[in-house]
Amino acid sequence: MTRAQRSLAGRTLFVSGASRGIGLAIALRAARDGANLIVAAKTVDAHPRLPGTIHTAAAEIESAGGHALAVACDVRDEVAVEAAVAEGVARFGGIDILVNNASAISLTGTADTPMKRVDLMLGVNVRATYLCSRTCLPHLAQSARAGRNPQILMLAPPIDLDPRWFAPHVAYTIAKYGMSMCVLGMAEEFRDAGIGVNALWPRTVIATAAVAMLPGIDAANCRTPAIVADAAHAILTRDARTSSGRFYIDDEVLAEEGVSDLTGYAVAPGARLVTDLFLDEPGA
Repeated sequence: MTRAQRSLAGRTLFVSGASRGIGLAIALRAARDGANLIVAAKTVDAHPRLPGTIHTAAAEIESAGGHALAVACDVRDEVAVEAAVAEGVARFGGIDILVNNASAISLTGTADTPMKRVDLMLGVNVRATYLCSRTCLPHLAQSARAGRNPQILMLAPPIDLDPRWFAPHVAYTIAKYGMSMCVLGMAEEFRDAGIGVNALWPRTVIATAAVAMLPGIDAANCRTPAIVADAAHAILTRDARTSSGRFYIDDEVLAEEGVSDLTGYAVAPGARLVTDLFLDEPGA
């Protein structure tokens, strides 16, 4: 099957945190194929500083050619996730792909990270990833039995235990690496069931509304969410039985797909790009 032939048409994706940013971009890329999208996020009413709600996301998905179900869901809440999954299955008949995109961030040191924020990051990053994966598992197993190439994709970095990735923001690193450890364990656990489990991480900082709220980040030095969305699409259309347990980097995925010119993904073509956390600068 050629790259042009690979499609998510007719597949059902449960995407956490899909009301904006990278999650929405991944959903819209799938929608262009005619996929079904379960938009699971908390934002029902517009936030004063973070644009986008589950309803505006659903409208964009429908306009892009997909079929959307907007579900208000706190992905840390077991009852809410179970209800969201059940609603999605009732609407679309099953779930083929889970994208664990929802994440909370605070790039602060130990003394400056209150326990409320620690709990939020552990809850959204680790607990929600585990919870959504566990809840979707029976439906992904059914998808495997039906030959529908089920996958779980985590927006999580490769694990590097160098202390420099911990010292400036211990809590955030623990929370993100918790997602990464889910990839390591679940990829092996679900291998015989035919469910692929992988991680995807951007080479550079991605220009999202949430990132714009972090100090010291200039959007001109970032790429757009489209590069992550295109990389995710490439991963999710690969064979789950032969491509699992990998920690992908967005530009490396696109290079494997024959895409070498990434200029169009830059917010400001020609500007210096800032490498994302947990990755070394090129040539370092």
